[in-house]
Amino acid sequence: MNFEFATASRIIFGAGKRKELPAILNETHADRVFVVIGSSLERARPILDLLDSAEIEWTTYSITGEPDLDAIRKGVSDLNLFAADAIIGVGGGSVLDAAKAFAGLEANSGDLLDYLEIIGAGKPLANPVRLPVIAIPTTAGTGSEVTRNAVISSPEHRLKVSLRSRTMLPAVALVDPELTISTPRAITAYTGMDALVQLIEPFVSNAATPMTDALCRQGLSVGAVALLRAAANGSDLAARSDMAFASLMGGLALANAKLGAVHGFAGVIGGMFDAPHGAICARLLAPVIAANLQALRDRNPSDAALRRYHEIAKIILGHDSSDELVVWANTLAHELDIPYLRHYGITSEDIAIIADKSARASSMKGNPIQLTDLELVQILESAL
Repeated sequence: MNFEFATASRIIFGAGKRKELPAILNETHADRVFVVIGSSLERARPILDLLDSAEIEWTTYSITGEPDLDAIRKGVSDLNLFAADAIIGVGGGSVLDAAKAFAGLEANSGDLLDYLEIIGAGKPLANPVRLPVIAIPTTAGTGSEVTRNAVISSPEHRLKVSLRSRTMLPAVALVDPELTISTPRAITAYTGMDALVQLIEPFVSNAATPMTDALCRQGLSVGAVALLRAAANGSDLAARSDMAFASLMGGLALANAKLGAVHGFAGVIGGMFDAPHGAICARLLAPVIAANLQALRDRNPSDAALRRYHEIAKIILGHDSSDELVVWANTLAHELDIPYLRHYGITSEDIAIIADKSARASSMKGNPIQLTDLELVQILESAL
């Protein structure tokens, strides 16, 4: 048994825990804070008010949508001009990813492309992060508060690529489910489905470990039940807390195991089309499970992943029929009003190039079995 596990230096979870932020900043001797937010200043207001009450100087930098190369470059420039002592990311996964990227690039000279995989030189970040990052999620889905990478889009290349380093793990993951209450229903659905996928894929991946297994089991046991409740009633704090917990468990798992075909497709599609990451994952989950089950039965029936799919069914449905997982995933996507991929302008003519790019995606390497080109095409056709 050999594995490694790494995560944020400190994880603080619970309703109202955001109120500990001033004490956390005091411990790090931070007087000037660079606050990365989303498109709405009001969603970050509870955090900004805490900074004001503690007489901490701050400035904000807004990330609208997924961060691209220009947004990251400008953010690093603004960060350097402000001379911050710490970085706070308060928002969804894109915001938290940007905060981590800013910290990584602040400590390392050169251009962003020097360090990006696929479209850049892919050099490692040689210098460790100097500024502590406090990651405060306001959605429950990505788990970015405990991951070591930042996903950055390149519209020019129609790709999403990652900046990654172990030193980019946040100093503090501050998860307060109360901050997710105002999340709209559609975003709750999309991010919540992403959270469930990020619990399923690491559990069946070829890099699963006993520690990630435990996290996935615990996260699925609460998240699979809570998602519909959170989407139906955003003020249900118990459901919101369960989804925040499930998202955290998924982030911990994916950062220390691997993902799979759903995310292999999602990264490619998200780079080519303007489509929410969670919605793509939600629509692909059922056909990917179906394809994996059939491929495993046909080509490797003794693979442990088959037993793991049975276990997931037992956790979610109460019985170990893995085929029923496909029905469950389809039904859940329908009940959450998840659009089919064609809603985002994807057509049958795009399938071949998506399948070809996805076959080479890094997440695809974690899939429990290598899928054929035909199987990849059939998955996309089912989700279209």
